Amino acid sequence: MEIRKYIEENERRFIDELSGLIRIPSISSLSSHKPYMQECAEKWRELLLAAGADRAEIMESDGNPLVFAEKHVSDNAQTVLVYAHYDVMPAEPLELWNSDPFDPVIRDGRIWARGADDDKGQAMIQVKAFEYLVKENLLTHNVKFIFEGEEEIGSPSLNAFISKHREMLRSDIILVSDTSMLGADLPSLTTGLRGLAYWEIEVTGPNRDLHSGHFGGAVANPINTLCEILAKVIDKDGRITIPHFYDDVEDVPQKEREMIAQIPFDEKKYMEAIGVKALKGEKGYATLERNSCRPSFDICGIWGGYTGEGAKTVLPSKAYAKVSSRLVANQKHEKISQLFIDYINSIAPEYVQVKVTPMHGGEGYVCPIDLPAYQAAEKGFAKAFGKQPLAVRRGGSIPIISDFEKILGVKTVLMGFGLESDAIHSPNENFRLDIFRKGIEAVVEFYKEWK
Repeated sequence: MEIRKYIEENERRFIDELSGLIRIPSISSLSSHKPYMQECAEKWRELLLAAGADRAEIMESDGNPLVFAEKHVSDNAQTVLVYAHYDVMPAEPLELWNSDPFDPVIRDGRIWARGADDDKGQAMIQVKAFEYLVKENLLTHNVKFIFEGEEEIGSPSLNAFISKHREMLRSDIILVSDTSMLGADLPSLTTGLRGLAYWEIEVTGPNRDLHSGHFGGAVANPINTLCEILAKVIDKDGRITIPHFYDDVEDVPQKEREMIAQIPFDEKKYMEAIGVKALKGEKGYATLERNSCRPSFDICGIWGGYTGEGAKTVLPSKAYAKVSSRLVANQKHEKISQLFIDYINSIAPEYVQVKVTPMHGGEGYVCPIDLPAYQAAEKGFAKAFGKQPLAVRRGGSIPIISDFEKILGVKTVLMGFGLESDAIHSPNENFRLDIFRKGIEAVVEFYKEWK
């Protein structure tokens, strides 16, 4: 049966199975959701067996369980390792959702729910392409699956797991659907990802919360001080001020900058889509360079003092922030993490105590466009979307991709199908069903093309 007909006849089942996964609130950052992590892993195990895996099992790690499955075709066949994650981001703020984030609905040709795209929807694309190839007796590759439950918190348990199970995970190429395209009518393959370093900062002033009338103006306010410290990390030209931060940053080659400039990009529409009147970033670089090929620094959250209903005139004892830096090729997150800690400590005033705690991080990744598996993915996209995909670097981070290469010695092809409008990590996350269908077709064609 031709793939498009297979999708048409089975789409209702596909969506029902995806919805069943989505209803499990597998939020890895919440310790209270541990039972849901186990439940979601079990659900994926059942789906992989039903899709045609010879075996599928739940494997323990130092953290959340992993799902491993495989289909063996021949000792002489090349092996594809499919990686995905089943954990999702928290859904807050809940009041901004138009429907329950864990009760998926179909509306306007999209499925709306947390995890609809990232990464349950995209993982389902891989599984359903595999199912088709098995059921139609078209699979000529050995296929392995490794689905983890900690990607959204930096995959802290995965390195030890893959180091321990190198032989089990041995493969010729790794396939991942957890990235995005430039647009529904602009199919693209991700050839590069940024790395990440993430910290929590705690600033302590007085030994207790104080009356702001009695002490205000005489005692340093930790929230004010934290804001002053963080304001020094970026200068007026958008450059990060940490000493030696740029030592290992590779300048974007002029040829690549010219390629980036040719990518269709409407800055006005970009701003309208996210509701801003102007863009801001590092001086001397275009928007598409700033959010993919250049490093960045962001305050991800800041809090302290009284934030409840009404007023409370308090000078707080403590203030906190969570901050991150997106890194580029050649930057090592451990080195950057220590540089940041040293810098913050060096600029912290004596009238407060500052503690910087590194949380997680990872390196960036680049996929060569002359890699045969990449070229097979290109052909798959061209067949499914009707046009040649563009090769682009993206600003997001999947730290485990560089770890796979270091530990397993295998390159990864990033066949992502998300869109900016999918609102991953935000309220009203969604996934277009037409892209879901085309994604399945593109992956099927990848297996046909990769020899």
